[in-house]
Amino acid sequence: MRHWIRRNQRTTFLIASGLSTAGSFAGLTAKGWILMDQTSNPLLLALHFGALAMPSLLASGSAGVLTDRVGCERVLIRSQWGLVAGAALGAVAIPWLTGAAQVTLLLLSTLVVGLASSFELTARNKYCALLVDEPAQLAPYLTSFSVVFNVGKLVGPPIGGLLLALTGPATALTIDAASYLLPIATVLWLLQPDLSAERRSGIGTDSSLASAWRGCGASLRHVVVFTGLACLAIFFHPGLAPLIAAQVLGPSPQALGWFTSVLAAGSISGGLLLQRRSQWLSQRPSLLLGSCVLITSLAQLGMALTAPTPFRLGMTFLIGAGTAGLLAGSNLILQVGAPLVLRGRMAGLGQIAFLGGGGFSGLIAAGLCLRVGLPATFALMGSVGLALGLMELTSRWGLRLNPVDSDQLDAA
Repeated sequence: MRHWIRRNQRTTFLIASGLSTAGSFAGLTAKGWILMDQTSNPLLLALHFGALAMPSLLASGSAGVLTDRVGCERVLIRSQWGLVAGAALGAVAIPWLTGAAQVTLLLLSTLVVGLASSFELTARNKYCALLVDEPAQLAPYLTSFSVVFNVGKLVGPPIGGLLLALTGPATALTIDAASYLLPIATVLWLLQPDLSAERRSGIGTDSSLASAWRGCGASLRHVVVFTGLACLAIFFHPGLAPLIAAQVLGPSPQALGWFTSVLAAGSISGGLLLQRRSQWLSQRPSLLLGSCVLITSLAQLGMALTAPTPFRLGMTFLIGAGTAGLLAGSNLILQVGAPLVLRGRMAGLGQIAFLGGGGFSGLIAAGLCLRVGLPATFALMGSVGLALGLMELTSRWGLRLNPVDSDQLDAA
């Protein structure tokens, strides 16, 4: 059995990550519902998502530098222990505390998880290159993680909602904490990556984030900037999911679970489409990213309409598909298009763009909701996203990324 696991180590790592993701989203669903139930404050919901996403602005650059400097496996294992510790804080908040103290510890738990995730995601991206047998396998393998991640998003929220209804939030948060142990055991005892293939930056000015920004090329710099702007406009739904679900399906925890699952189903579909054409699409960044932003923005404009529940769930599905394509596509382009020695730092720059942009987007959307309501918020931010997507497609439609030399964009 152990021989089979090592022979199929890429699949093993995917399965372990997927199970951990399912437990994690069960816990996030539980936390979101607790905050919504106790406060009914959209700003607090946005703060909860911001606590998960905003550490990327502070830590992802350092995570990328550290990954390239000391090695991705070392950073990966230590960051996974940080995830266990952060999730454990949420698990103990329920039986030990009540009221404002409980809410504070739940937010602190999410903040620690967000900080550790910055290092874990950065290290995992580079670690994947050590598990493939040849470079051509990297693009579909990276997009497989997007699919597995979204499968975890699909099954995790209903599990979290069911556990909330049957046993209370403590059980869901305990499962969240325990789920992080599986990837740790997998990396420590089951996988045999080709560590000799890793390229480290060493110590000095060439190992800095600024050095990676200068050395990655104009095309990858544009991908980072566009991803950040797009996420600022359209990536607010994770933080406001409990509020959106309450208006679309109702205020119960099961409704939140099913709403999040529709988002995840769309994300899986978007990830599968990306995986099937990953090599081709990774060479066409503007076509890939611009189309994803356009789809998401049109769906958000649809959510602004007065329409029956099935129509809104359809728009939710498209939002999931579009944002999954944007985030996974950006990560794919930055990893495949960059030299191995820069990939830790490029993963860090990508996280700063989409998680940092998403964190600010949630806060902006929450403020708009308090002033003009949720439908108008969808209309305003969807319009901004639509303009960004159309500009990207019309101005850079025929551009190509040469994966060998990421500083060249050649017209078709």
